[in-house]
Amino acid sequence: MSHMIGSSATAPSSPSIRANGQRPIPGAHQFHDGLLPPAAASWSSALKDLNDFELSSSHPTRPGFQQHYDSPYSRSIPSTAPGSPRIPPLRQNSGSHTPRVRPHATTLNIPGMTRSKASPDGRIPDRDVAAKLVIIMVGLPARGKSYITKKIQRYLSWQQHNTKIFNVGNRRRLAAGVANSGSGSPTSATNRGVDVPTQAATILLNGTKGPDIMVEDEPTKLDLNGEPKSARTKIDQSAKFFDPNNEIAAKLREQVALDTLDELLAYLLHGGGAVGILDATNSTIKRRKLLVDHIKAREPKLGILFIESICHDQNLLEANMRLKLSGPDYKDKDPVKSLADFKERVKAYESAYEPLGKWEEDMHLQYIQMIDVGRKLVHHRLKGFLSGGIASYLTTFNLSPRQIWITRHGQSQDNQLQKLGGNSELTERGHCYGLALYNFMTYKRKEWLIEQKNKIAQSTFPPLPGDNTPPYPELNQELEDKNFCVWTSMLQRSVQTAEYFDADEDYDVKAWEMLNELNAGSFEGMTYEEIAQRYPEEYRKRSQDKLQYIYPGVGGEGYLQVISRLRDMVREIERITDHLLIIGHRSVCRVLMAYFMDLTRDDIADLDVPLGILYAIEPKPYGIEFHAYKYNEEQGWFDELPNYKPRKTVDRNS
Repeated sequence: MSHMIGSSATAPSSPSIRANGQRPIPGAHQFHDGLLPPAAASWSSALKDLNDFELSSSHPTRPGFQQHYDSPYSRSIPSTAPGSPRIPPLRQNSGSHTPRVRPHATTLNIPGMTRSKASPDGRIPDRDVAAKLVIIMVGLPARGKSYITKKIQRYLSWQQHNTKIFNVGNRRRLAAGVANSGSGSPTSATNRGVDVPTQAATILLNGTKGPDIMVEDEPTKLDLNGEPKSARTKIDQSAKFFDPNNEIAAKLREQVALDTLDELLAYLLHGGGAVGILDATNSTIKRRKLLVDHIKAREPKLGILFIESICHDQNLLEANMRLKLSGPDYKDKDPVKSLADFKERVKAYESAYEPLGKWEEDMHLQYIQMIDVGRKLVHHRLKGFLSGGIASYLTTFNLSPRQIWITRHGQSQDNQLQKLGGNSELTERGHCYGLALYNFMTYKRKEWLIEQKNKIAQSTFPPLPGDNTPPYPELNQELEDKNFCVWTSMLQRSVQTAEYFDADEDYDVKAWEMLNELNAGSFEGMTYEEIAQRYPEEYRKRSQDKLQYIYPGVGGEGYLQVISRLRDMVREIERITDHLLIIGHRSVCRVLMAYFMDLTRDDIADLDVPLGILYAIEPKPYGIEFHAYKYNEEQGWFDELPNYKPRKTVDRNS
């Protein structure tokens, strides 16, 4: 607090002010006459005097120099009175003694990038329930709802927002006395407690295991092959079960939907969740109104977002329906009878289906309509950073067949010395790795095209025995040779690894700054051994929590910062339809692998990504197909690792 302007040396010290601000400042209006300009004084005149004074002060020897004292601020005499003591702020309510009821914050929360008293780690705090989100899926069967929900869950979880899928169909099967025959998708939220890296790698590991697909709001067991019925009493769940005129089945489905919703709300309000996704058809206004009323009665401040998946493309719809034949409803059943039954079920839903529209708009509810898996999106009243981010992510979806390759650069000079960061060049062995990588990619690119054309030529319905791979929607289209993109970082060791691709006009090579290695700040150029000896406390902090740890010094980063800067790149990877090879660094490869493999936050910073390992990820309509290859230095080639599974590193220098 400053003294009164122009006060004399004998002026009394400033009066004390109570910290809570409830008592007015005594004497605050008692200024000495003549020390401030009159109310009618011209501001332009005062500014002119100030400018003249600054010019004359800076040029005391210029001709015509003359000091001006027209402004009272320029002739103020410093006071010798003691300064007011600093009064630390006290936590209080600015309005009154009674705490004010206020809406909770819905502004951006980014783990590792934002920090507050309510959220030291940047995640959405439990008190800010208005920033949390209930996503309610809407759509007829075979419209890709489960595919969309799993992609959203994977994307948000990768950004460290706790997200979980709640599938009404799974709970309904149990309520109907039909056990789920499948063990669940390896990347589903229900399997978070098991070895996720292992299960994620077996989605279709090396092309030898078919997908085990969880589908929404549909039955599991159907007597399509004429097997004898189980002795256990079960509710008939063929297409008749989904007839809107079946009142008993409708009541069962309604109660199961509310039970599943209660589980979702408990997760958001008491289980630390940020986003809960209700995966079901929710095909009528009556059902959606029931869900909204149930949520509002439980917690009115929770955000609600409807996402409706609509398919007009007949090729896409046919592919989605055939995809269902690999799911738990029709697995090992007669495919012709299964497809006929499924189409009858869709007709039952269509007879009562009501798309999103006027009711949601009249209720001021936010929604997204997604047509043909992202080809067109319609938004309404999107609120909050989560809804906006999800809408942006949905625009990147595509089902084009393609391959995504991820590897680290070749050996660098700093790798030999086990130094962190830096911008060293490749060793001779590193250049040889780049040549082998170029030759192998050129071979695999041609091999992939031949395999795809053979699959299209040999595709039949019913599928041949052993053919458990659902078709791409592009099945009836001509498959052309795809462009091949090669992305590197801006660092020499990454750019030099791509030098042979850059010399071939058949490859598009681009360097990205966001692919640069994690910045070690003050520890750049040091070894982990040196850090452990010179900075044992920092070494200990990093060892205890590598994901949250940030290197000290200017530019220092951590894994959460790498995730944040790769967010746009992941959306671009999802958007493009070309083949892609990423030549990155250890932290970057870990973060990208964590996204595609749906790894938990505990696995990201410890994932084993050594030099010389090449990962292949092929997006499929049901998930991904994963392969791994190891560099054979003697032969200058890559050997496939048939039983490779992502695992934690045991190397101290990792």
